[in-house]
Amino acid sequence: MEALLKKEIVLSKAWRRLFGVMVFVILTSLGAYIRIPLPFTPVPLTLQTFFVLLSGAFLGSLGVASQMLYILLGLLGVSLFTYSGSGIIYLLGPTGGYLVGFLTASFLVAVLRRAASRSLPRTIGVFFLADSALLMMGTVWLGAFLHIPLLRAFLIGFLPFLAGDLLKAIAAAALYWKLKARIQEIF
Repeated sequence: MEALLKKEIVLSKAWRRLFGVMVFVILTSLGAYIRIPLPFTPVPLTLQTFFVLLSGAFLGSLGVASQMLYILLGLLGVSLFTYSGSGIIYLLGPTGGYLVGFLTASFLVAVLRRAASRSLPRTIGVFFLADSALLMMGTVWLGAFLHIPLLRAFLIGFLPFLAGDLLKAIAAAALYWKLKARIQEIF
């Protein structure tokens, strides 16, 4: 595995960055298919946030571009969203706020990654902060979409996801720490 990580496949930095953006579009899409429906909320648990956090960490501001491209492709009809969803109707549905939150989370990680990279606990903190912002955006939208009070939206759109998203933030931070030196060489 280490030999593979050290091998240069694409020499042009611009092509490597484009490749990185496409990789995170694909990974975020695949994360949508790893889902656990919850009976009390229209929002399933997915692995998407793991890849959203890593997109900002590995690609910086291009991580946000990868999430924008993911959303744009879904809006254009490519079945990338959870439950093979796509189109503007999906974005305006109960999980639309979470999708917009992907941009915020990736942006926050990209902006704060230098400060966070001083220690693994700081990195975990930044990843969890970004993930919490994503959850809050989704929760506010969910409440508006369902016409329910914010407290009820918090109980079905934020709280059930907190422990799992903390685990995803820890796992993403650990992976980032393991690969950050090599990723900085590549991108």
